[in-house]
Amino acid sequence: MRERIQQLKESYKSELDQAKRAQDYEDLKVKYLGRKGPIQALMQCLRDVSADERPEMGKIINELKQTISQEIETRLNALIAQERNEKISSETIDISLPGRRQNPGRIHPLSLMMDEILTVLTEMGFSVQLTPEIESEYYNYGGLNYPPDHPARDMQDTFYLTPDLLLRSHNTNMQQRAMEHHKPPIRICSHGKCYRNETITSRSHVLFHQVDVLYIDKNVTFADLLATKKTFYEKLLGREVEIRVRPSYFPFVEPGMEVDIRCTSCEGKGCRLCKETGWLEVCGAGMVHPEVLKEGGIDPEEYSGFAWGGGVERLFMLRHGVTDIRLFTDNDMRFLSQFA
Repeated sequence: MRERIQQLKESYKSELDQAKRAQDYEDLKVKYLGRKGPIQALMQCLRDVSADERPEMGKIINELKQTISQEIETRLNALIAQERNEKISSETIDISLPGRRQNPGRIHPLSLMMDEILTVLTEMGFSVQLTPEIESEYYNYGGLNYPPDHPARDMQDTFYLTPDLLLRSHNTNMQQRAMEHHKPPIRICSHGKCYRNETITSRSHVLFHQVDVLYIDKNVTFADLLATKKTFYEKLLGREVEIRVRPSYFPFVEPGMEVDIRCTSCEGKGCRLCKETGWLEVCGAGMVHPEVLKEGGIDPEEYSGFAWGGGVERLFMLRHGVTDIRLFTDNDMRFLSQFA
């Protein structure tokens, strides 16, 4: 037994001196200290040693086991430290090189446009009201005079979360909330994201931003709506604009209309942005429907009002000649950095 232990020590020392890599030390550890290694074999052979020598032999084997483990661990740690130091030395930083340029963050073009729109509206006397993006069916449709079978309520137009909760499809959902909490005169606007289950094209998207305006007071007329709209677009675009209106249907206004602006990209000659018509649709508008006023607790015989809602992307495209609405969500820095 003593001769076997001595031979094992000499064999281990020879292989330890030849080890040069981390993997060599790992292999030695497995070879000598593993379950099928020579140390384990010596432990099993103790049963053949006489009872008088067995404690001493067991002690010698355990000391050898600890020595092998400690020496391998020490050599391995020293090698790892050496390799780390060599790597650090080879990766010295040349402080004479110019630093990497850090590009500062920028506000998204749509956020800039939204701020401009709200600035114009607040200067015109409108206050800003926020509404939830997850909305009830009542505030999004029911309280705005949408009939139960209106196509907009269907799944192909609206993202429903539950039978009564949905992602708002317009910011007009602020109207009933405003009438519940304020008495006329009411002069407010609401802005934010809207969601509609539509086909994504160069002119439409499932996610878009909208600004809605509501004004309720005594003796509000259709002429007030037209004058307010024209003033708003001229202030926003910084130039005189030509608008036209077309009859249209929206459940929450009567009469309703679509508002178009002569295309500022082609000056009305026709281009891709305006579909060769010379006009670009910017919003829907109209006089607040009497049923909507009644639902909000306001007497339509005493008060009247107007409302309009338009897409922020559409206004941005009109001002800058952008022809594809998808550019706003593609996160292409070449496009976004132009409007910083």
